[in-house]
Amino acid sequence: MGGSEETSGWARSSSASRAAGGGALSGSIGFFRAATGCISGWDQEEEEEEEKEEFVREEKEKLRRLLSSSGGGSGDGGGDVSLREWLDRPGRAVNHLECLHVFRQVVEAVGAAHEQGIVIGNVRPSCFVMSPSNRVSFIESASGSTSSSSSSEGEGTEAQPEGPSSTTQRRDADGGSGENNTFPMKSILLMESNWYSSPEEVDGAPGTFASDVFRLGVLLFELFCTFNTQEEKLTIMADLRYRVLPPQLLLNWPKEASFCLWLLHPQPDTRPKMSEVLHSEFLNQKISFLDESQSVAKLSEEIEDQELLREFLLHLQYRKLEVAHRLHDTVACISADIQEIQEQRSILKKSSYLKLDKDGHSSSSCSKFDQSAQYAVAKMDSSCLGARKRLRSDYKKASENELNNLGSEDPGSVTELQIDQQNLASKSSRLMKNFKKLEAAYFSARCKQSKSTSRPPNKLLPVTSNGTGSAVWTERSSVDDTVLKDRHGGGRKSEWISSFLEDLSKYLSFSKLKVRADLKQGDLLNTMNLVCSIGFDRDKEFFATAGVNKKIKVFECDMILNKDRDIHYPVVEMANKSKLSCICWNSYIKSQISSSDFEGVVQVWDVTRSQSLVEMKEHERRVWSVDFSLADPTKLASGSDDGTVKLWSINKAGSIGTIRTKANVCSVQFHPDSAYSLAVGSADHQVYCYDLRNLRMPSCTLPGHTKTVSYVRYLDASNLVSSSTDNSLKLWSLPTCTTRAVDNILQTFSGHTNNKNFVGLSVYDGYIATGSETNELFVYHKAFPMPVLSYKFSNADPISGQETDDASQFVSCVCWRGQSSTLLAANSSGNIKFLEMV
Repeated sequence: MGGSEETSGWARSSSASRAAGGGALSGSIGFFRAATGCISGWDQEEEEEEEKEEFVREEKEKLRRLLSSSGGGSGDGGGDVSLREWLDRPGRAVNHLECLHVFRQVVEAVGAAHEQGIVIGNVRPSCFVMSPSNRVSFIESASGSTSSSSSSEGEGTEAQPEGPSSTTQRRDADGGSGENNTFPMKSILLMESNWYSSPEEVDGAPGTFASDVFRLGVLLFELFCTFNTQEEKLTIMADLRYRVLPPQLLLNWPKEASFCLWLLHPQPDTRPKMSEVLHSEFLNQKISFLDESQSVAKLSEEIEDQELLREFLLHLQYRKLEVAHRLHDTVACISADIQEIQEQRSILKKSSYLKLDKDGHSSSSCSKFDQSAQYAVAKMDSSCLGARKRLRSDYKKASENELNNLGSEDPGSVTELQIDQQNLASKSSRLMKNFKKLEAAYFSARCKQSKSTSRPPNKLLPVTSNGTGSAVWTERSSVDDTVLKDRHGGGRKSEWISSFLEDLSKYLSFSKLKVRADLKQGDLLNTMNLVCSIGFDRDKEFFATAGVNKKIKVFECDMILNKDRDIHYPVVEMANKSKLSCICWNSYIKSQISSSDFEGVVQVWDVTRSQSLVEMKEHERRVWSVDFSLADPTKLASGSDDGTVKLWSINKAGSIGTIRTKANVCSVQFHPDSAYSLAVGSADHQVYCYDLRNLRMPSCTLPGHTKTVSYVRYLDASNLVSSSTDNSLKLWSLPTCTTRAVDNILQTFSGHTNNKNFVGLSVYDGYIATGSETNELFVYHKAFPMPVLSYKFSNADPISGQETDDASQFVSCVCWRGQSSTLLAANSSGNIKFLEMV
């Protein structure tokens, strides 16, 4: 049927209007006006009265849906509630502005319908829903017979109620019987129809525009009148038909009561028209007040937001000014250091010239020396001025031109100058590569210097959430006022600069690790070649290796370094009953070497006789570490998985002391200057220092690692280095007095990989060597957290000689050759190399 098709089409249009939000009402009214024009055209042509009536019914249905969609939501979802439930909720307090806001929305919806010549009929609370934002929407489905539009204002087309809304029916069905519900919807709906029926409708007359006005009066009454009980509501609502208002309404809301009586007048012609209601002083005055209140609230929110923004910007400005102040002090500090370095450099240049003249060098040699020095100075200045890349390029071009000019005069001197410039370029490249870390080390050293003369920290300085302060605070602490006052005074300042310069020179002194010799053992086909320990004898003429092959092998250094042989054989080889974990030479008795093994046995060997002198079996489990005392070469210490440290004397059969700990002991080492101090690395993540005159408790505890401490080594008399399977090395400053626990970490070194294996640890003149589970050797310097050098072991197949990449290989032990830049390193496949820093 044509009517049903148009209804279907309108359903799609209605969905679109809902999506469009608040603009749907005006758009749909425009649509209805067009439709009304069509109806007028049909009236003029006087064609098929039945089709006209059908069309009008369809348009009324469209309007009903329009009013429903204008609120932006349905009555059964999204937190919406019917206006009836909202009015009758227990303990509802009357909010004047809120009630007027609700009433005006209903009046505007009814007024829009009246402008199109439609009588709503269902202007009652159960036909409206309210959103959480107090937006009112019409939801009542309606259909009914149509009466012709009247030219008079008192008559019109009315949408008669067919019954309760679908939403209301669903809610009532879900809630069961009215008696069991918190809100008796069924009983209220039956009475609501009588409450909102105008006197003329009760007498049997059809509903008109005036009837809708009467219903608005009833709604206004319900909005401003509250009831304590259901019985009270029924009584007062019955009296309302006779325009009897309760005293509390007349007392609390006199203007609202007067307007309500005007809308409820029993004579339809006496009631106001919708245009009068919409433009009434009562409604517009209150709405203006509501708009003003909303505007004031909005302005208040904007003021609050602006105040918060202002507070944020002031705090930001304060913090940035603090940063600017710190940066100003930092720049002043750096400038002072640059000035002092330039003064020292001038003194060194003058001394160099004087020495050259004294030794009788030619002026041309001095000139060439001066040229080389000038280029070096230019290079250093370029780094300080911040235009490093451009000046490096200019310096390179200038160097090439100078080399070309010098080449025709003295080829030998050109070669030397070229080598010097290449070394300078290499050092500069490494410096720029690690610029950030070197910068941090510089300010850290500054901070240490300022501690002795530091002032209390500024309480206004911002501190990070972890309590450590910002990176800028590190700089700030290094440019203390006291330090700035001393920047021209030499003394402590010069000492600090000299110390940092010395560390930086050592960091930049070497560019790589060069293989001096590759030790090729005779048992290449033996799969058990893991080397666990390496050590040099007293005079550094021999070195020994030990590992899981149960053998101690002693090699002569010169034979390895100076002879190019396919296979190297040890000068002495001593067999043990179990796998060996550690060896240590006696620093006084050249031929003595101690060992520890996986069965818990500690032995002292005579290398010249190739036999064991002493065998000590007091440990119950594997012994990881053994060490001879440098101060008392007759004393020996060992650490074991049984949680004990045993002290031994080579002159006595049994142990001379026992230290009991709570965890496995992985490493022990005597203090270099004392036979009574011993450092212990433990599996409980701690480093312990013991005074051997009191074995019951440690003299100090060094916490900081997060996993097993595998090695401890004294860097010097006051500093200790520890290695852990948490991928880090730590440098500790030892306390000068006895204390239980200290957290005095000077430096944390990272870059190597160490999660589960023992990878070795050795120290020499501030350099720290360690292995890595990436089959690499790393060398650190005590002043900087990043590696100075590294070397990657190549895995060569023993049969074919081809290099392979085996992820399971790792560097297992390292050892410096005394006070030299040469060291030994071995990996888990038994590959041993002599390496030298060059």
